[in-house]
Amino acid sequence: MTDKWMEIKVCVPVACADVLCHELYELGSVGVVVEERQLDTFVPPDPDETDSDMFTIKAYFDEDLPAAQRVASVEGCLKRLAEFFPDLGAVDVGVADIGQQDWAEGWKQHFQATRIGARLVIKPSWEEFSGQDGDVVVTLDPGMAFGTGTHGTTRLCLETLAALFDGGEAIHHVLDVGTGSGILAIAAAALGAERVVACDIDPIACETARENCVLNEVIDRVEVTDRLLEELTGTYDVVLANILAEENIRLAQALIDRVRPGGVLILSGILEEKVSLVTTAFSTLGLNAPDLFYDEEWACIQYRLGH
Repeated sequence: MTDKWMEIKVCVPVACADVLCHELYELGSVGVVVEERQLDTFVPPDPDETDSDMFTIKAYFDEDLPAAQRVASVEGCLKRLAEFFPDLGAVDVGVADIGQQDWAEGWKQHFQATRIGARLVIKPSWEEFSGQDGDVVVTLDPGMAFGTGTHGTTRLCLETLAALFDGGEAIHHVLDVGTGSGILAIAAAALGAERVVACDIDPIACETARENCVLNEVIDRVEVTDRLLEELTGTYDVVLANILAEENIRLAQALIDRVRPGGVLILSGILEEKVSLVTTAFSTLGLNAPDLFYDEEWACIQYRLGH
């Protein structure tokens, strides 16, 4: 793993910050820090702060591309977002080299214990937490992988998953597609799943997910694999796919094939404006009338497969 990283810094309006973070991950960022107000804790901006309508976003990339090429890719992303966010305007893209330790310590202050629903709590490994009776606490060290439980897409998945367990659903086997830090797979095991398969094509994500499984003492029930979804066999009570709308559409049939009759398919990582694209694609494959959940501009789609 490299000891040096490229830091890309931009200042953007609050309205597009969450979307930009997701897009930066898709461009290959290994970590994103949001400064000024903590976007991931969903705290309303302070009306007395004159700069509360702007966020500084720092994204960290492997130095596998020249700085000019990396900046150009981010500028292209900002140009596309400007079509949906007229207030974005012209954005200066800053670039700097930064050490691994500086990056890791810098973003840690932005990740704090977060309660998901009535009893699920996600907390960083470096923070002490005194919970309530009945709390299910997942300890996480995201490392270089995406997924702390505070981003809207992950939070929606966790809330939907927890609601199934809390509702008395018989959930024995779970599949987590695009596991990232392993947070969804670990939460499923912590909530009571007997066997969980977590797959991700990114070897760094797989390494991080395994470490987090060990940290949470669920490695005996969670299998982390870099196999493609299409290579997996068997069916599951719940299949989770916290990936982009386009990937959910591309993998639609493979995702459906992994859900047992009567099981649940949970799709996230979907911008609200792309919900109809996803539901239309799955409708052509026989899935209709999903439950929809929203967290600001992000959506989560839940299907119940027929018996």
